[in-house]
Amino acid sequence: MVSSQDPIDVALIGGGVMSATLGALIKQLQPDWKITIFEKLSDVAKESSNPWNNAGTGHSALCELNYTPELPDGSIDIASAVRVNEQFQVSRQFWSHLVAKGLLPDPQAFINPVPHMSFVWGETNVEYLRKRYLALKDHPLFAGMEYSEDPSVIRSWAPLLVPGRSKAQRFAATRFEAGTDVDFGALTRGLFDYLTDNGAELKTEHTVTSLKKKRDGSWKIGLKHEIGGTKHFENARFVFVGAGGGALSLLQKSGIPEARGFGGFPVSGQFLRTDNPEIVARHKAKVYGKAAVGSPPMSVPHLDTRVVDGEASLMFGPYAGFSPKFLKTGSFMDLPLSIRPHNILPMLAVAKDNMDLTWYLVTQVLASKGKKFEALREFMPNADPKDWYQITAGQRVQVIRKDKKKTGVLQFGTEVVAAKDGTIAGLLGASPGASTAVPIMLTILESCFPNRMDAWAPVIAQMIPSYGKKLADEPRLAEATLSSTESVLAIA
Repeated sequence: MVSSQDPIDVALIGGGVMSATLGALIKQLQPDWKITIFEKLSDVAKESSNPWNNAGTGHSALCELNYTPELPDGSIDIASAVRVNEQFQVSRQFWSHLVAKGLLPDPQAFINPVPHMSFVWGETNVEYLRKRYLALKDHPLFAGMEYSEDPSVIRSWAPLLVPGRSKAQRFAATRFEAGTDVDFGALTRGLFDYLTDNGAELKTEHTVTSLKKKRDGSWKIGLKHEIGGTKHFENARFVFVGAGGGALSLLQKSGIPEARGFGGFPVSGQFLRTDNPEIVARHKAKVYGKAAVGSPPMSVPHLDTRVVDGEASLMFGPYAGFSPKFLKTGSFMDLPLSIRPHNILPMLAVAKDNMDLTWYLVTQVLASKGKKFEALREFMPNADPKDWYQITAGQRVQVIRKDKKKTGVLQFGTEVVAAKDGTIAGLLGASPGASTAVPIMLTILESCFPNRMDAWAPVIAQMIPSYGKKLADEPRLAEATLSSTESVLAIA
């Protein structure tokens, strides 16, 4: 096996938006460091960062109702919504910085203005949405949100939602006009172009086969070239495992104790899509509904405008499914091979405690095409099956981890796993994922490079003016930040 003699300062495993974001941050902070990206596929952004493998919502909790649960006393808890929105604003600030510097030359290639709406029907859900609106409307991060129960107003916001409904049906909607659609594939490619234009090396069709800690604290990375099968290894001072569903296996191979106890539960997804220009022209919004009682967060239905490569389409879903693969291009052995003595009890505990999720997946897998189309017609009563076709979205691997009782819990967010010595870190989990890539990568920098943060902090503050602050606590800063990013990103 051939060895590369010169050590890499930063090895990024995986060609998705997480690796691209961390690489771009480090390139801004430490431009002299040698960065190499390893991607097993023929190009970057082919898995979860591909625009048709995710909803592109730019999760900001403007329309996603699962971030604002109703408490037993009837009040609305907005804490998660505020936190997620704040994180998305951090990402937008960094993108704006790169655009302003000409490092991401065309913001419309990856972000476009698309209003975000919530839409519900039935007395109970309408009352919930009204209370949610009242809880959010005066918050500085949600200023400008509108609410209506008037069919004519809602029809003016989203013309496809109202025609065909019973006049007796009560429904309501909120709208946030300054929402966005994000093509994370284009963003990822733009970030990697910036990196490679400035000295980073991108090695596609390179599969990482092993990770071994060396005595000097660096990492020996075993690699196989997918064309020809040649093997070699590289040495790296710092490794980031941003391989999406493949991250769990690589972190397990690293042997770091911090990865012990973690497991993964894969969930596949499908959407209905239409490219019919007459239909697409009548719906410019991302419209999120309310998940059925007892359904998991991944089941929240939504009818979305997508803008990919400058062309608009509509997408409705998701319809969940099950595959033991951890990546779309993965192996059917991914799930069984991820089971270890240290995570089998948490995984069994999650299986026992989440029978509702299991039943949900079974019913989704067995649902007929007609049944699936009924869900679309709850949003768009006059939808015609001939205008829609099915696409398969990316695999999501939900995090399973030990809880305080040494059993296991299923998490629907993201989890940073970092070695105590800061030489390796990885990311597990799914939503809100890409939308919060920048704050997540800042967390990794703070965890893995604590001795450099004092020197880096002023540079970070130039790129992200709210760094170290909370926009939720500073209305003037929030207003100025939102206005500035909207202007730079051309989404005002």
